[in-house]
Amino acid sequence: MWLIVAALAVVLATVILKYVFRSSGPNPFETDTREPLKKKVFDKKEKNKVLKQGFLTSKVPDNLDAIIIGSGIGGLGLAVLLAKVGKKVLVLEQHDRAGGCCHTFTEKGFEFDVGIHYIGDLLDHKPFRCMLDQMTNGQLQWEPLENPFDQVVLGPPENRRQYPIYSGRTRFPEELKKCFPGEEKAIDEYMRLVKKCGRGIWLLALLKLCPAPLAKFLAYSGLAKHLSFFFKMAPRSLTEVVNELTDNKDLRAVFAYIFGTYGNAPRDSSFAMHSLLTTHYLNGAWYPKGGASEIAYHMIPIIEQAGGAVLVRAPVNRILFNDAKEACGVSVMKGQEEVHIRAPMVISNAGIFNTYQKLLPKELQAMPAIQKQLGMMKYGEGGLSIFLGLNGTKEELGLKADNYWIFSENNFDELVEEYLNGEREESCKKIPLLFVASPSAKDPTWEERSPGKSTLSLVSFANYSWFEEWKDGKVTNRGPDYKELKQSFIDTAVGVVLDIFPKITRDKIEYADAGTPITNTHYIGTPKGEIYGADHGVARFTPELNATVRPQTPLKNLYLTGQDVFLCGFAGALAGALCCGSAILDRNLHLDAIGLAKRTKFMNDKLKGE
Repeated sequence: MWLIVAALAVVLATVILKYVFRSSGPNPFETDTREPLKKKVFDKKEKNKVLKQGFLTSKVPDNLDAIIIGSGIGGLGLAVLLAKVGKKVLVLEQHDRAGGCCHTFTEKGFEFDVGIHYIGDLLDHKPFRCMLDQMTNGQLQWEPLENPFDQVVLGPPENRRQYPIYSGRTRFPEELKKCFPGEEKAIDEYMRLVKKCGRGIWLLALLKLCPAPLAKFLAYSGLAKHLSFFFKMAPRSLTEVVNELTDNKDLRAVFAYIFGTYGNAPRDSSFAMHSLLTTHYLNGAWYPKGGASEIAYHMIPIIEQAGGAVLVRAPVNRILFNDAKEACGVSVMKGQEEVHIRAPMVISNAGIFNTYQKLLPKELQAMPAIQKQLGMMKYGEGGLSIFLGLNGTKEELGLKADNYWIFSENNFDELVEEYLNGEREESCKKIPLLFVASPSAKDPTWEERSPGKSTLSLVSFANYSWFEEWKDGKVTNRGPDYKELKQSFIDTAVGVVLDIFPKITRDKIEYADAGTPITNTHYIGTPKGEIYGADHGVARFTPELNATVRPQTPLKNLYLTGQDVFLCGFAGALAGALCCGSAILDRNLHLDAIGLAKRTKFMNDKLKGE
């Protein structure tokens, strides 16, 4: 009996290793493509020549290898990977500029980012940094944030507690222990759990890469939970785990504070997902020099060099299929005219709901395999963003290259439930969570570009239903009631900012506006105003879902990329691009990126030694 079990284990391990190390297709990370730094371009007209190339039929390249719907980082990242192996790719974006949540906009002389607030895991020798360097040919530069990079603020003004969050695998827990004497055991156990969970992420990637029958066997047999601590902890909520670690309510809150990065209250969050975010920032946090638009600006030329293009104001209204139900192109609306563009492969970065519910013909939407995937996912929470343009330098306003996570108290679950289930007229007066950061203070090029000015970006969540009645109105003029509701949220948030940042006064605020869930729907195409794609609650992290929702769709030649394939956020969407690229090129691009990182580190160490 034991011999049979051992033999089966060997066979299974052999099959798994085959797909972990598969490498039959071309490798976009074969060589180091970094180039000497070029002079930074700050002129908006020059940058817009790259970022705002409007759709015209005459601009569509001939003999395309692939069409990608959506120019968020999951789409652009995949386009670059394919371009690096000689594929001619067309990226189509419905907005008037490329970048998705990596784009920026300017109002009243102030430039604002919309989704890039800080990125982790960017030490020079790390695979993630190596991958981004290759995807921009070394032109995208990163500026480290302050340390502490986050400040967790709990409670009302009369009883406010502030806890600094430091990066560093030893400093992070050491500083927490200074804030919470007597809780050393809880902090050490928390660190052990998040690190162990983070190391188990490999199996999530494998479920996306290996053949579907093997993925489903690993999931439905229960083996996934035995092979990976990530999946063992995935069913456990963040609240459940941290409550077992300590009775200190403030420490529980500090353990859980970053739940706002993926949009679920702690009781609805998977501890496994939370662990990934915690470990992502253990080595520090960074911001792109020159602002978030630099990301797309340095990716697009690589796509163009391979004969591809990134075109904006190009809303795809449907995916085209041949008689064999194979994806063969897309239809783009140019005014009232439909323009058909053909390609042997279509990849959607528009999210699973948009792709399956809006872009497929009705008869294909009804396929049981499509409905099964949709039934496993649900919409994420709507995002609320508030943008403040300030008169004054960062020194004059007391702003630093860090972030503030401000909570009205430490009972996160109750606060979020009351807020999201409340009437909008009441909820707008008591926002329980507010993320506050200054893009201008983080960017060392800001003072050169916008002297004497500063910006703040504020992020929280809001119910799509609170704003839904105005969804069909004109974007710049949805009516006085909508404007009044937005102003109520702005006033509440500004009140918090003025209290936390004493050097900022009302007369310093030159510009203030808010982006609601219906704003997100208009500009980035999310069905319910989500900013993190499909919901990232506990149900998202079952092995069964991750073995089912993969880059390959049930329809031949149609693929998914981005957040809904892997995880939310910048790093998660890029991981989705790597998974999709792996499926298309038939090799493990995750390992290819790791391999190149190791080779470049070896060469750098050798040069230093000489």
